[in-house]
Amino acid sequence: METSGFKIKFAQNALVNTLGYGATARQKAQDINEMFKDKQVKAIFCISGGFSSNTTFDYLDYDMIKVNPKIICGFSDSTSLLNVIYRKTGLCTFHGPTFKALTSWQTKYGYDEVMKRLYEGGLQLGQVGEEYKIVKEGTAKGVLVGGNLSLVNEMVSGSYSIDFTDKILFLEELFLETPPALVSNYLYHMRQNGVFDKIKGIWLGNYDGSSSIEQILIDTLEGQYKFPIIKSDNFGHIDKKTVIPIGIQAKIDTKAENKIELLEDCVE
Repeated sequence: METSGFKIKFAQNALVNTLGYGATARQKAQDINEMFKDKQVKAIFCISGGFSSNTTFDYLDYDMIKVNPKIICGFSDSTSLLNVIYRKTGLCTFHGPTFKALTSWQTKYGYDEVMKRLYEGGLQLGQVGEEYKIVKEGTAKGVLVGGNLSLVNEMVSGSYSIDFTDKILFLEELFLETPPALVSNYLYHMRQNGVFDKIKGIWLGNYDGSSSIEQILIDTLEGQYKFPIIKSDNFGHIDKKTVIPIGIQAKIDTKAENKIELLEDCVE
């Protein structure tokens, strides 16, 4: 990234291991707050995934973040952080590669997506010619929210919950941590708490389980919901990582060439 002309700055506690599995919640939140406050910083990338982004919620300065808008990007465990910042501040956040994904184990796809969305301001989701499966036909407009299924499921209720009203919900999951029975558990929990009564559509990403994520979703919905559902393999725990803006209007149209498209700019 430096050879491309970008200057890299690591947060004070980014590599601290206070607890044996990383920094404390307060240390992590301090880093996030400081990076938003730092006028030199234009974009924040979560270094990697994990299991405890939600521990920072109580210590984030949402009022300060709101008046210092900037890019923040990640996936997997970062799902909770991205959605809570959008919910509390109204700022667009970005579901896409982590810093580790960009610099060590990924293909060029993720890097190209980051440059297209965050640097050039491009609105095309994914790349030309990618395949989209139609799970349920229809059209819908709504604001994008979502990410990793297990994290979205944790944010169905409570003081840091996602507002699912009139949203297009995008979901992906990692089979190694979440087998099909657990995917079913999460989706039924979401149904039982009224999530599918509120949303306008669903966009499914990658899941390499023995049962497909769309098959499990169809079982969960039991034909009771009329919103469109599409499936693609261009975001999730895979090399292909489309950068998806949370908090931006999008449209699903299963009859169109582009099954899903952004309707608003997401960077200035």
